[in-house]
Amino acid sequence: MKIKNRLQLQYQGFLATFPLWEGKELFDLPQFKIPKSSTSLAKELEIPPNLVLGKRAEIFFAEAIRQSSHYDLIAQNLQLIHNKQTLGEFDFFLKEQNTQQSLHVELVYKFYVYDSSFKQQLDRWIGPNRKDSLLKKIEHIKSHQFPLLFREESQELLQQQAIELEKIQQRVCFLAHLFVPKSLFHQQFELVNKHCISGYWLHGYEFTETEYGEFQFYSPKKPDWPIQPQHHQDWKSFPEILAEVNYLLQHQKAALIWMKKDEHTFERFFVVWW
Repeated sequence: MKIKNRLQLQYQGFLATFPLWEGKELFDLPQFKIPKSSTSLAKELEIPPNLVLGKRAEIFFAEAIRQSSHYDLIAQNLQLIHNKQTLGEFDFFLKEQNTQQSLHVELVYKFYVYDSSFKQQLDRWIGPNRKDSLLKKIEHIKSHQFPLLFREESQELLQQQAIELEKIQQRVCFLAHLFVPKSLFHQQFELVNKHCISGYWLHGYEFTETEYGEFQFYSPKKPDWPIQPQHHQDWKSFPEILAEVNYLLQHQKAALIWMKKDEHTFERFFVVWW
């Protein structure tokens, strides 16, 4: 893929990602819905090739806001520094044009797999490399990122941006791709948005030539994870992709796989090392 085309496809994939929940029923955190005025990136937008997925998502979010006729982007990535110590960072401050309502929005863009070995359902959504989890992220938002707004040290920063603390509302834009065990792929997961289920996951020993040998594959780099698989063109055979997968698993890194079954059928899944 050409770089510009990749960026465009990443942006389209970002905009097509669903919120993990709707309203504020789950976790008592109200969701911010991204306005989708256009799926085309500004031609002058450039992103460093090695920029991590989370920071890339922030650029895409800001681009969607700039293209919107409903919101103004007041500030982004504001660091709160006190006595040379970084206390935290605010992702976005927006203003709704019709109501002049100020908003503080924290953006989260995650890929989670469902590990049924945990007792409670919401505990089961974890990162594919087991380094993070849904509930840990929610706890960080509720105990750190949202309360940060009301710290005494934040007042000067807000005043510099002409933001009145008494009139601001807080939102989270929590977008997610969820992957479940293949045996549970058609099961209902009532606590989360069903549209977030993007695929399934396998243990390394389940990714066999007997079951998957006839199909074509590609393992995208993490910046490309949001892209829809049908846009890819340069596919690999099972033996070729197996070598890549085994290398990642040996280094305790899960592999995201796009699989082409035929010209109209594509699947996404993780192969995990644990």
